[in-house]
Amino acid sequence: MSLDPSFVGRTYPPTAPYQVGREKIREFATAIGAEEPAYHDPEAARALGHADVLAPPTFPMTITMSASRQIIEDPELDIDYSRVVHGDQRFLYTRPVVAGDELVCVNTVEDIVARGGHGFLTTRTEVSTTAGEPVVTVWSKLVVRGEG
Repeated sequence: MSLDPSFVGRTYPPTAPYQVGREKIREFATAIGAEEPAYHDPEAARALGHADVLAPPTFPMTITMSASRQIIEDPELDIDYSRVVHGDQRFLYTRPVVAGDELVCVNTVEDIVARGGHGFLTTRTEVSTTAGEPVVTVWSKLVVRGEG
């Protein structure tokens, strides 16, 4: 089934707050091989002017991937997740993510196109603090493989 282009521009409600934990940041940094002291040690992060442990630049994926379920599981859009492949990811930061942040995500379907029998879905996720301070915008492109 092809993706419905009338979904372009659809915005979903804000997600529940996500509490960014120091250990989650450390675990993520360790998993990706990021050894910078500011990702592991609060004092090293404070020496750089941050309130606590700094998250690696791709850390918001842990939040936005879960938040994207709003779109992927939207019964009206009807995506067959077994046919989905991750195509692209981009981040535009207003400020870094640090331990102690409480973040919410607002997802928007930014683009839907069909090429070569496949659907290409681009989402934009605005990540901000619960107080409304912008933190990072994340774009993700998903490819929904055709059946032929």
